[in-house]
Amino acid sequence: MPGNAASAARPHVALLRAVNLPGHQPVAMADLRELLTRLGLADARTLLQSGNLVFGCAGRTPAQLEGLLEAEAGKRLGLRTDFFVRTAKEWQALVATNPFPAEAHDDPSHLLVVFLRDAPPRAAVEALRAAIVGRERVEAVGRQAYFVYPDGIGRSRLTTALIEKKLGTRGTGRNWNTVLKLLALTQG
Repeated sequence: MPGNAASAARPHVALLRAVNLPGHQPVAMADLRELLTRLGLADARTLLQSGNLVFGCAGRTPAQLEGLLEAEAGKRLGLRTDFFVRTAKEWQALVATNPFPAEAHDDPSHLLVVFLRDAPPRAAVEALRAAIVGRERVEAVGRQAYFVYPDGIGRSRLTTALIEKKLGTRGTGRNWNTVLKLLALTQG
């Protein structure tokens, strides 16, 4: 990226949906970093092996970046998945507006943020709450839904399929520890 364009680049976070699960959508993080670099996105970094990217970009909206990344990952890597992009400012806001601060402090691995394509209507969130059969709790704020899984995520009947069906939009989840690590990457 040219010098003045790189200096105007603002941090963004991109989350890939359902990659590197056992036998499903394998992709190397080095390949994702290289893809972003080839697309002119600055300082591409990854976190963990589950499709978490931080990079700099100027002049494109998150929706434009989602479309670009989905198309180019499909074309160049054979990867067909959703990308969920947020600016660093949006990321800071979603951390600040977490409706479950006690759980974030006391049990962050059981607090999940699901990043959604679209903000769900209140009625959809209420329908999801009505479908919960365990002790899980949910709150939606904008294009994020926050879930507390007090008995663990793996045993819960509150699955991604149920969440997406009730909310009427696609999403991808990250636990609170990962959310905070990505926040730190956007800041330095």
